[in-house]
Amino acid sequence: MIDHVPDYLFVKDMQHRYLIANRTIAVDLGFADPSDLCGKTDADLQPVERARKLHDDELRILQTGKPMLDSEEHVQLSSGTRRWLSTSKLPLHNAAGEIIGIVGVSRDITKRKRSDILLEGQTRVLEMIARNDSVFDVLNSLVQVIEHQMEGVFCSVLLYDARTRQLHHGAAPSLPPAYVDAIDGVTIGASVGSCGTAAYHGMPVVVSDIANDPRWEGFQELAELHGLRSCWSNPILSHQGTVLGTFAMYTGRVASPGAAELELTHDAVRLAAIAIERKHAEDQINHLAHHDALTGLLNRTLLEERIDRAIGEARPERTCLSLVFLDLDNFKLVNDSLGHTAGDTVLSTVARRMQSCVGPGNTIVRIGGDEFVILLAGQADDPAANLEVLERIRAEISKPFMVDGHAFHITCSMGVATYPADGRSTETLLINADAAMYKAKEAGRDNFQFYTTEMNSRVHGRLNQIEELRTAISGGEFHLRYQPQIDLASGRMVSIEALVRWDHPVKGLISPADFIPLAESSGLIVPLGDWVLQEACRQNKSWQDAGLAPLTVCVNVSARQFSDRTWVCRVKHALDLSGLDAGCLELELTESLLMQNMDQAIATMNDLRELGVRFAIDDFGTGYSNLSALKSFPVARLKIDKCFISNLASDDSDLGIVAAIISLGQNLRMKVIAEGVETGEQLEILRRNGCDEVQGFHFSRPVAPDVIGSMLAGHHPVIRPLPRAG
Repeated sequence: MIDHVPDYLFVKDMQHRYLIANRTIAVDLGFADPSDLCGKTDADLQPVERARKLHDDELRILQTGKPMLDSEEHVQLSSGTRRWLSTSKLPLHNAAGEIIGIVGVSRDITKRKRSDILLEGQTRVLEMIARNDSVFDVLNSLVQVIEHQMEGVFCSVLLYDARTRQLHHGAAPSLPPAYVDAIDGVTIGASVGSCGTAAYHGMPVVVSDIANDPRWEGFQELAELHGLRSCWSNPILSHQGTVLGTFAMYTGRVASPGAAELELTHDAVRLAAIAIERKHAEDQINHLAHHDALTGLLNRTLLEERIDRAIGEARPERTCLSLVFLDLDNFKLVNDSLGHTAGDTVLSTVARRMQSCVGPGNTIVRIGGDEFVILLAGQADDPAANLEVLERIRAEISKPFMVDGHAFHITCSMGVATYPADGRSTETLLINADAAMYKAKEAGRDNFQFYTTEMNSRVHGRLNQIEELRTAISGGEFHLRYQPQIDLASGRMVSIEALVRWDHPVKGLISPADFIPLAESSGLIVPLGDWVLQEACRQNKSWQDAGLAPLTVCVNVSARQFSDRTWVCRVKHALDLSGLDAGCLELELTESLLMQNMDQAIATMNDLRELGVRFAIDDFGTGYSNLSALKSFPVARLKIDKCFISNLASDDSDLGIVAAIISLGQNLRMKVIAEGVETGEQLEILRRNGCDEVQGFHFSRPVAPDVIGSMLAGHHPVIRPLPRAG
């Protein structure tokens, strides 16, 4: 009966000799019959160290009478197989209660123990992933966990490079290093071993006999040399189904995977996918953190580090390096006329053209917009040594661009500062290269200029202007003037345009033509624009609270403001802050602004229109207009640019354009207003052509709020109303 029990059952005497043993323990110790064990001790059957431990454990039981329960041990059988056993040994007593031997039971707990070890190993691997350990350390630990579960099986992980279509070493702690090196970099294919084929098809590949499988042709001698006879490979797939690598099991014998191997493979592939995807995500984050998403060039995050390193290398070698500040000429016209998609295409092409001109060891960085910095290292101590490279860059960029089937040209301006002559620090070189670039702009563009000390004053002057502008915004140096807009039918003021003025404490009034471009280029147009919007809304509400007739206040919006994701919230905040009804606010947008991203512009305008805000297109006729798209914009008014009004009485072309704009706007159910009206003759021509509203010095210059209040309180027409022509 005991021979049919799968556990070890045995009895030993006081000298630790086997008296009784069942068939299970006899077979595992290499005996055909249990009786062959009788009279033998563990010293006759086990390795010295294990025999000594078993003797000491049993002696303790015989001396103390205390049993040993559920002691776990990892043992190797006579066949070479290793198992986990849970053993209990109790003292055997005679009828008189005397200890006369030991009774023992050992249970095979290999399956449970391996399951526990597997769970612990998987947990450890997941913890390594969470700690952001090296992917190679994670995969190495994973392979060791799986190998610990099976005997005679060696595992490997190969990582797939989609760019080169090659598999590279990831982890293979038990495979011969020479074999690992030999297959590192193998190109995947329809019959490239187990791993190359599995990665190519994205399906598991089981090769039970490498020596006789055609998929291993070309690798069979290599496998035989290293004692590998079977290989079962599974592709490691991302959550999107793309191949990340392979997980393979090798054996030294002809074999196929069983249920246990398949289950372990499933677990290993799942964990490997998590680790590799985590690495890919980190690589992508690192790439995005240090590279420009549009052009693939380095971004300004690494710029100073690269320059500092180049200076550190140049100093002991007594070589020089040059920093080139490059800006595309009139790039804004590309965006304004062809849209941002075309602009992005141009920037990507420019980046590729520059890379073709700059050799290895040099660096190109996109620092924003259409500005780039080129680091030319290892140059001779002569700025003129860069002439060939600079001329090649200039010529390449000036070649025609093809966008949507149309060819056009663009040029660039470059400024060059050289270490150590023009500066010994990164900051100084950048400032001086920027100054030289502005000198190239002033010299007519499409050229390059080398830095000279005289350029510093201009750079510092511009920095001082920006700082003054920043101080003016926070210090309340700005105020608004308002210019009336007149309805021709009634002769009354129906709206006003808010115009910002800068009253400098030392320089006095500064023209908007001087500070608005500076605000745009420095980004200060955003806080300045917020102040203008809030002040215009506050003033309009103040007039209404004083009992004056309600009117619309018109505020100009820059592209930087309009493209801000928080723009709708900023407008709502200004209205809430002032208490002004949204219907009394009109935002003036230029044609070029609207065409930069038409879909986004329409979405933003619709969000604001739901609040009640109205819109006008400013300077109409001067920019790129997609007339078929004009009907899609929720616009209430078209403003005819003053450049068409100034020669209205003497230029038939301007008259034709004005008449066409008036007709177009009214057919689209928009009001049409002409700005820059300065003479009675211009006024009469506009009346005859059916213009709805006018604005200009003929009626009023931009005036202070109290003057507008007086005009509103007067309740009289600003001009004599006349019936419309026709």
